[in-house]
Amino acid sequence: CQQVDSSPPYCAESDTSTAGAVAGPHGCRVSDTPCDQSEQGRAHVPPFWHDGTERPIHRPKDPEDQQEYDRGKKKCHTRKHLPVITETCHMCFLSHTCEGKASDKSMAELAGYTLPPGSCLYQDKGFQGFCLHDITIFQPKKTPRGGELTPPEQATNRRISSIRIRLEHAIGGVKRSRIVKDKIRLLKDGIRDSIMETCCGLHNFRLQYRPWHYTS
Repeated sequence: CQQVDSSPPYCAESDTSTAGAVAGPHGCRVSDTPCDQSEQGRAHVPPFWHDGTERPIHRPKDPEDQQEYDRGKKKCHTRKHLPVITETCHMCFLSHTCEGKASDKSMAELAGYTLPPGSCLYQDKGFQGFCLHDITIFQPKKTPRGGELTPPEQATNRRISSIRIRLEHAIGGVKRSRIVKDKIRLLKDGIRDSIMETCCGLHNFRLQYRPWHYTS
């Protein structure tokens, strides 16, 4: 993959065909991603975003599970998912549930999803070192130890963060359903994954009739 510290210009074109995130063994594809056609007839692959999101759970009774799901600084126990969204904020991929202490990078590597060749992926500093074949990675630059970022680097980080914010909007759209925002007492195997996947589908359904529009 190629990792850069600036954002490319992109725009939505007309006409659509299907191309999107391909689910790996530890996740599921929630929806197809539109791939636009440019005037020259070449496929325009839209950008993607991914990040981890957590849900609080009741404290497990098993001491080992308590350590696995303990979130530390948040002083609670959580489960994590890794969603991937498209340019229109639709959820196109959702990983299986992981323990709260799992890192974003390890979840992305375990999910094993792939993106259309030549596309770009926006991520935060929690994915440091993560890459995909033939995918351009856009990630804010970390401040060096004992040093500072230059003004151009700070401006680039702000630019990337302003583009990444739509992922937070999409996650907030899913968590409008309180069943994935608050603690729930449903403990049957697989039920929490099904609930999260259903709420992602409801988010996509809502965007079909009330799409969000961004200037960049």
